[in-house]
Amino acid sequence: MSADTNSSSALKEPVDAEIVEEKVDVVDESLRKNQINDFGNADKLLITKSLVIRKAEIMARQYSKWYLQATFLFSAFICSYGYSLDSSIRDVYTTYAANSYDTHSLLTTIAIVNMMISAVAQLFFAGLSDVFGRLSLMIVAVVFYFVGTIIQSQAYDVQRYCAGSVFYTVGLVGVMLQVTLFLSDNSSLKWRVLYNFVPAWPAIINMWVSGNIVEAANPLVNWSWNIAMWAGIFPVSCIPLILCVLHMRYLATKTEEWKELQNEKTFYQTHGLVQTVVELYWKLDIIGLLLLTASMGCILVPLTIAGGVNSQWKSGKIIGPLVLGVFLVPVTIYWESRWAKAPFAPYKLLKDRGIWAPLWMFFLVCFVYQMAAGYLYTILLVGMNQSDLAATRIMSLYSFVSAIYSPVFGFMVARTGRLKMYMIFGCCLYFVVLGLFYHYRGGVGSANGIIGAMVVWGIASCMYDYPVTTAAQSVTSHEHMATVTALLMTIFSIGGAVAAAISGAIWTNLLYPRLLNNLGDADLAVVAYDSPLDFIVDHEWGTPIRAAMVEAYEHVQRYEVLVGLIFVAPMLILTLCIRDPKLVDDYGQKLNEGECVQTESDDPIAEWFTSRFKKLRRRH
Repeated sequence: MSADTNSSSALKEPVDAEIVEEKVDVVDESLRKNQINDFGNADKLLITKSLVIRKAEIMARQYSKWYLQATFLFSAFICSYGYSLDSSIRDVYTTYAANSYDTHSLLTTIAIVNMMISAVAQLFFAGLSDVFGRLSLMIVAVVFYFVGTIIQSQAYDVQRYCAGSVFYTVGLVGVMLQVTLFLSDNSSLKWRVLYNFVPAWPAIINMWVSGNIVEAANPLVNWSWNIAMWAGIFPVSCIPLILCVLHMRYLATKTEEWKELQNEKTFYQTHGLVQTVVELYWKLDIIGLLLLTASMGCILVPLTIAGGVNSQWKSGKIIGPLVLGVFLVPVTIYWESRWAKAPFAPYKLLKDRGIWAPLWMFFLVCFVYQMAAGYLYTILLVGMNQSDLAATRIMSLYSFVSAIYSPVFGFMVARTGRLKMYMIFGCCLYFVVLGLFYHYRGGVGSANGIIGAMVVWGIASCMYDYPVTTAAQSVTSHEHMATVTALLMTIFSIGGAVAAAISGAIWTNLLYPRLLNNLGDADLAVVAYDSPLDFIVDHEWGTPIRAAMVEAYEHVQRYEVLVGLIFVAPMLILTLCIRDPKLVDDYGQKLNEGECVQTESDDPIAEWFTSRFKKLRRRH
């Protein structure tokens, strides 16, 4: 009896929300024209956003029963399982696709394209989901996912593959963001960490099946068909979640609260399509996002293609984009500070440590991962003599460990109501992880060291990576949750893009000269550099040529990991800067009008450091 009660409260505790008491049939036009959001920006779509958020809260309350919450979580798990399994093995297929184009070294270029598109798409989907609702954007994202998958599977050169990656990435990040928002909408801050772990749980299964799938699929020959089949599999995996949300909506339409909200009109209903499109243009900050994408792309992509067999640092196609990218950086900053009506990164929100610290932490999380593991799959095959099955499982191991530990950690956070102390410990584990990666870079027995590093990384990821989102959400209101979440995911993608550029620059500029030096044959070095997965078929483990290749990989990986290790230190400093409010049984903080961050809550760890610092100052 008590077990049932506890499980019910653990899955979902009721959240009080204000019930709309007055019917609003007509909204005064002057009020619409002068609406100012909490960031101090004019926002004519503010009423529409408020309406969408209130409807989401009403829908969430319809699933207050434990068995309905269990059904909802299971449907979110099925959807997450679809894109999680696809993502884990598509990264492998991308390696084989690049290898088939004789452009293996351009893996980081593809990664940069994916991450920059991901960064922009997050903000688009977040802005639109507050206007059109989560479900509509979920369906749009699935369509993009389908189209991108088809294009990638039929691409016969790296340019067309990157074009498909654009559509696929837009769809993937759209689905991931909407699933995150669905889970956040249906959980209080107290249980938010546990709910946000749901998309990580598929790793428990993927760890064991992904390697078998890759091995059976023979991606060296069949990578195209292996990608294409996901155009049918993934949309099917989304059906349970979509049906669940539709059922929530159906139940919500029968409530008096919903009927009262139906009397309120959205901006589109009062102004029509044309004016709505104009407002969305300014709200989404189209120009700012295009400037950001262009500036980052022009700077980062040339870094990954300038090196290689023939250095191109002095060519116009490298210098031109670099100069343009550097020029666009101050232009982007000027636009956002002076001309943008709705900046994608509102200063009023970013100036508080409760927001800027998690943003920089998320940047470094992806940066460190990309530096240490950007080429890890290839290194496992070439430098550690692992099979496709073993390499795929090792790559998924940290996700598996994180997923196994996450339910325990989620309940620990729910009971203690604090995050910061766990995150500090998780960040310290990153030093151990990168130390192991630095020591085990290639050769006999190195795979065992990487396995150990991945296990520790899984625990670190569980206690650090996932709580970052909740740490940022816990200091703001439900209305700002989508904006904060999208900013976190955007900066995460930018961190990965920057790391991919640096990693690619190190790889392309150091690997070929080292191969040429070790092998002493330009023709062999070119083949080993462009198509390493074909090269190792002809040169087995233990041969002098393979040993020379392994040494070259160890040499380059040393610099890759060293850069990542250096940036773990600022991660720890930033972790000390985050706020640590008590996680409450509500969707978000209750803020006063004009506020966007809760600054009055206690922070035991920060207070302890502050008191010690004051004592030291008095002594000196």
